[in-house]
Amino acid sequence: MTQLSRFRTQIVEDPSGISAQAWDALLARQSVPTPFMRHAYLNAMHASGSAVPANGWTPRFLLLWDGEELAAACPLYLKSHSYGEYVFDWAWANAYAEHGLRYYPKALVGVPFTPVPGSRLLARDPAAREALVRELIKWCSESQLSSLHILFGDHADLAACRAAGLMQRHQVQFHWNNTSAAIASSVSPAPAQQEQPAVQPFCDFEGFLASLTQEKRKKIRQEKRKVREAGVTFRWARGADISEADWAFFYRCYERTYLEHGNAPYLSPEFFKSMADSMPENWVLFVAEHAGRPIAASLIAVSASACGGAQEGAQPLVAYGRYWGALARVDSLHFEACYYQPIEWCIAHGVARFEGGAQGEHKMARALMPVRTHSAHWLAHPAFSDAVERFLAREGEGVEQYLEHLESRSPYRRHAPNNTLR
Repeated sequence: MTQLSRFRTQIVEDPSGISAQAWDALLARQSVPTPFMRHAYLNAMHASGSAVPANGWTPRFLLLWDGEELAAACPLYLKSHSYGEYVFDWAWANAYAEHGLRYYPKALVGVPFTPVPGSRLLARDPAAREALVRELIKWCSESQLSSLHILFGDHADLAACRAAGLMQRHQVQFHWNNTSAAIASSVSPAPAQQEQPAVQPFCDFEGFLASLTQEKRKKIRQEKRKVREAGVTFRWARGADISEADWAFFYRCYERTYLEHGNAPYLSPEFFKSMADSMPENWVLFVAEHAGRPIAASLIAVSASACGGAQEGAQPLVAYGRYWGALARVDSLHFEACYYQPIEWCIAHGVARFEGGAQGEHKMARALMPVRTHSAHWLAHPAFSDAVERFLAREGEGVEQYLEHLESRSPYRRHAPNNTLR
């Protein structure tokens, strides 16, 4: 009996048909669980009409069962376009079309509209994870799909994909770390005989600023001063303290920002209502006010209780920049709402890392440092697979050069004064 034949395969077309308890229990066993892989989050995407077939997201969640035990699972979608993914393959689709071949529908393992790195191939052990990848490829082949794309996976996911022969792709995001390790990583290592600065969290926002170069520190203080002198103040609320009126105001801001850019928002009001009802502990809202009236809002997610009952503190807490919008224009308000307020909140609440979302080299000026993100890809057509593999090799070299270039522009000082760190 082969490893794959040990398992019973199930394809689920509606995430509400999956046991939330079984799914979240499997998620809790992964190395990089995030709140975005919780059953409640994925189900809300579907139930709210945000990620549904009419919008190009057709759920085909794949589960492997070993008797009555859920041994492996992943969120799987048939995609009729490449929007909402943040790993761009438009050129691949165009190349297929130019040769009279069909690229869509394709298969995607990931979280809709959510470019957050983390565990994607949920499995009880490496053998089950590798079996899950093999079953994904088998299902794609039998369904005559052009390709399979596993986005923003963790290292265990990538190892399983590599073993199955999938191609690897690397991109860059920008994350802030609540530690002097960010300083150490931004410069060349000191000689071994020299004492290294202690790696500890920042005491407060001023301590964080003191770790930056004078130029960056001055720029941030100028931007914060512009917001303050405009008469704007901030308040924040977490979880159940986010009122219904707060959620409604946030959605006005979120919707307006999308519409100003000529697009309808990806997520519906019903999605955020579901978050308020089922995952309130995973959200923090920052509201900007002027003369006692709200004018802007930003929403971040936090990993506390990310696995539905896991002990807080079992893993370092992480915050994720998600959405923002404004009803009034104030110079530098975006930077204050989306970076400085969340970073200050993270420092005050012992959050280890703040992930700033997809792309955005400008984030380095706000002390978010470049990190690699990963995806894996399988293409059914041999010639196109070979061409994409060559492309990814060249692109990978470019990413490495880009990272080296960014590292040389670190906003951090070589050493932080001892009195700035806790």
